[in-house]
Amino acid sequence: MALARSRTNKVFAGVLGGIAERTGMSANLLRIIFIILLIVTGFFPMGLAYLIAAFVLPKR
Repeated sequence: MALARSRTNKVFAGVLGGIAERTGMSANLLRIIFIILLIVTGFFPMGLAYLIAAFVLPKR
């Protein structure tokens, strides 16, 4: 199964939900880690990566 955005497990675009479904991790845990990294990196790198993934990854 290829990496794709989730249609059901999403808050914004479903990127983290799709990663969680692919890896078997908790989506909420990934969201918490993402928010921490977003704050630590100053929003730009992680925010840009999320936006790119939202446009590049297909919906499941």
